[in-house]
Amino acid sequence: MSKQMDENFLKENLKRDLKNRHIQLIALGSAIGVGLFLGSATGIKFTGPSLILSYILVGLVVFIVLRALGEIAVVYPVSGSFSAWADHILGPMAGYITGWTYWFMWTVTVMAEITAVGIYVTFWFPSVPQWIPALISVILITLLNLIAVKVYGETEFWFSIIKIVTILFFIVVGAFIIFFGFGNHGIPTGFSNLYKYGGFFPNGLKGFLFSLIIVVYAYLGIEIVAVTAGEAHDPNVTLPSAIDKVIYRIILFYALPMIVILSIYPWFKIGTFGSPFVESFSKLGIAAAASIINFVVITAALSSTNGGLFSTGRMLYSLSLQKNAPSSFSKLSNNKVPYIGIIFSSIVMLIGVILNYFIPKQVFTIITSVATTGALYVWLLILIMHMKFRGSLEKSELPKYRLPFYPFLNILGIAFLIMVIIVMAFMPDGRIALYVAFPWFGLLIAAYYLFGLNKKSST
Repeated sequence: MSKQMDENFLKENLKRDLKNRHIQLIALGSAIGVGLFLGSATGIKFTGPSLILSYILVGLVVFIVLRALGEIAVVYPVSGSFSAWADHILGPMAGYITGWTYWFMWTVTVMAEITAVGIYVTFWFPSVPQWIPALISVILITLLNLIAVKVYGETEFWFSIIKIVTILFFIVVGAFIIFFGFGNHGIPTGFSNLYKYGGFFPNGLKGFLFSLIIVVYAYLGIEIVAVTAGEAHDPNVTLPSAIDKVIYRIILFYALPMIVILSIYPWFKIGTFGSPFVESFSKLGIAAAASIINFVVITAALSSTNGGLFSTGRMLYSLSLQKNAPSSFSKLSNNKVPYIGIIFSSIVMLIGVILNYFIPKQVFTIITSVATTGALYVWLLILIMHMKFRGSLEKSELPKYRLPFYPFLNILGIAFLIMVIIVMAFMPDGRIALYVAFPWFGLLIAAYYLFGLNKKSST
């Protein structure tokens, strides 16, 4: 298997212009998205203070997925990542379904992100229709992605800096309120709000399980660090470094902000007065709090859109090399950018603009549920694929960077993700996603045989 993969993976002709600082911030920035700023209030409504545990629990599973992903990525650093690996490790159909499902997941996710841009721009310009800023954001990010991969890296670097600084500042502000009572008439709030209103699990096990689905969406896109492997300057060094730091970043940028929010406010009041981030800044007399957070949420949405276009363009490029997509997707610009795939993806993403025109209120909830299903499939496949990859190696062939406690952690991660899928079936929004999943996979399988892709050999 190794020799075959080595020969085939030499086909990529992308430019390795992403430096260590780009990879580090892409890995970090992908873990901080609109899901944190927009989804946290909904998650708190479902589960109360135990949402903190949800972020930690799902974060640990995501870390297992990333370590499994990183083990293969270091050995075979290509832009098609898990789709290209699945094609060789699990077979051509697995690579085909994975690549197109990941493309679909990100395309749908970007529709949700540009919806967030539309919603939050209307905060400043209420008379502007929601679909107009959504359209502008797609055009802007498409143009940036078409220039060069280094431009993507730089853009994502600065988007991530904005998000990181905001959250760190929020944690510091929250600490002053919790321990010193700043902005709260000098009365420290302490941590009693975490348990005195119905306990840590006020909505019981059901509420806690439902919150896991929202948290999965918050982490969606964290696997993008593997897609950068094909254009990383030194993947053997940068990828392990970026992945190993994810677990600390999960605690710092998800668990700590949730602890701050749920310590400052009774959980049942969050969401009734607007964003908890805005309210916390306002407590310290920061008059521009709402505008600051509004700007950061728009930045987070544009960052996700940026990552989505980067990922979908590279995935279509890889699918084309696998002969699982039209050959035109493998065309590169003078700067080695897969421009046909990027343009095609951005055109499909314009469906989100249309949805914002016709159903602006419902579009975000529906789209995020569908995207979550795609993420669960991809993460499941990564863990299964890693098991077969590791099982095919002799002891002397084992890479230095590898997932510890194999295969126990694989099995644990797979069981957890299957449980989340089962929970989705009991949620109205989750069921919508499952209803979409069945025809999507049916359509993919039908197309696989209709276009004769089953007759090609693994490339």
